[in-house]
Amino acid sequence: MIRAVAIHRDYNTISVGMIDDHFASIALENRAAILARNHDIVRTNLAILDAWVANEPAVSYIKPKSGTTALLKYSLSVSSLEFCTALIGQTGVMLTPGSALDMEGYLRIGYANNRNVLEAGLARVAEFLANYRVRQ
Repeated sequence: MIRAVAIHRDYNTISVGMIDDHFASIALENRAAILARNHDIVRTNLAILDAWVANEPAVSYIKPKSGTTALLKYSLSVSSLEFCTALIGQTGVMLTPGSALDMEGYLRIGYANNRNVLEAGLARVAEFLANYRVRQ
């Protein structure tokens, strides 16, 4: 059974399905509008993240020049894994621990999502950081 599934999976990943091909064609026909929309989302959200970092004393970063993720340096005496585990447990916000990237002391954040989700998530992270500093 596993061998049969593996063969089927190989077949599906080697060739593009007809529905995928159809949707890709539609996307390519509308690439200017799609790219404009996506650039607007990313630029707006990066400005939101940049303003948040400027107002967050425990966090700093080098502002990305492109892309949809950033590395945040934090100044707390806790590992990035412990930080991220506590953050998601207490707030529901998920960041990637820097230790997963061999960059302890950093957090990876994606900012290409819905603006309201980003703003709410950053507010929760700010509250988490404020509470953490009070406990120290």
